[in-house]
Amino acid sequence: MTATTTGTTTGARRGRGREAAWISLVVLLVLGAAALPALLAPDRPPGRLLDPADTSLGGSAALARLLEAHGVEVVRVETPGAAVAAAGPETLLLVTEASMLGDHDAAVRLAEAPGDRLIAGHASYLDVLAAGLHRKGVERTRSRPPRCALREAVRAGDVYTGGLSFSGPPGSTGCYPAGDGHTLVRYTEDGHTVTALGDASFLTNLRLADDGNAALALNLAGARPKLVWLTWPDDPDDAADGGDGATGADGEPARSLGDLIPGGVNWAVLQLVVAVAVTALWRGRRLGPVVAERLPVVVRASETVEGRGLLYRSRRARDRAALALRAATADRLAPLLGVPRTATAEEVADAAAARTGQDPGPVRALLCGPEPADDAALVALAAQLDTLERQVRDS
Repeated sequence: MTATTTGTTTGARRGRGREAAWISLVVLLVLGAAALPALLAPDRPPGRLLDPADTSLGGSAALARLLEAHGVEVVRVETPGAAVAAAGPETLLLVTEASMLGDHDAAVRLAEAPGDRLIAGHASYLDVLAAGLHRKGVERTRSRPPRCALREAVRAGDVYTGGLSFSGPPGSTGCYPAGDGHTLVRYTEDGHTVTALGDASFLTNLRLADDGNAALALNLAGARPKLVWLTWPDDPDDAADGGDGATGADGEPARSLGDLIPGGVNWAVLQLVVAVAVTALWRGRRLGPVVAERLPVVVRASETVEGRGLLYRSRRARDRAALALRAATADRLAPLLGVPRTATAEEVADAAAARTGQDPGPVRALLCGPEPADDAALVALAAQLDTLERQVRDS
């Protein structure tokens, strides 16, 4: 009873250990699936980066509202074609690192558009939009003093900036020095004022309240009564061909049903599929601990032996009966003779002959001989094996 209880307890512990291991594996897989979107996501703040309509930390909705409060008309466009169409002599075109220009021809059309240009951050085709600039390097973003006479920068004071540093053409004004250049450069080209900023992070909702960021952003982006803000399009294919994109009845870009589904839904469904699959595998392969049960009927060993003997007799299986008798005798003699249980019948016979002083030949014939010819010979074989075992025990 004690052995049975101990075995049951050990099996239960092993079962609980396996179950805990599977649970840990499921948790790790679910956490890995949850972290996968963050690892695969682009290295930028959540939301639409530098978008005047986005209120997330990476958006610029706060700056757009401040500009509107100061009487500046903010026109949000998503394609270079729309930006050129909205530009005029009294407009300022804002191009950021989040603007998709599509190709070189689109950048050329923007450079030829009327009005002034404000370029912020690592914008595409910077050599076209601000051909008079020369890049000097990339500097760490931090709070920097203006150290120039530009009115917009002097009124703003220290600003959280960095990124690209430039040197401008002769007659240009450079502010916020960094390394061998400046992170703000302004110059005049073909009657248009071009202002380049090495970093655009101070325009975002996250950084707008730091230092003099809001003041500089208002002073630069609010220099004209109308600001044309080129941002990332809902459909990048529209920017690639420079078109204006399809719009709905309210003027907004037309969206399909799939566009209305948040991006996180796809990852959530993927996580659920992984969790269900792992759970099914875990529960499907679980056999549980071995359960010890009482037998409904206790069968005596003598009855089992007698039943097996009758079965051998009914089938006339004297060969199997003789083999069973000889194997059982060899198993019992092996520990008495000091030989391993893996020893062959011949080795056991030789050891038994040496112990009892008999000739090895008859002992080998007794343990390894042919099958009995009839039932009488089988009974005689059993008696001889019993005698040999008694002799070894008494020797």
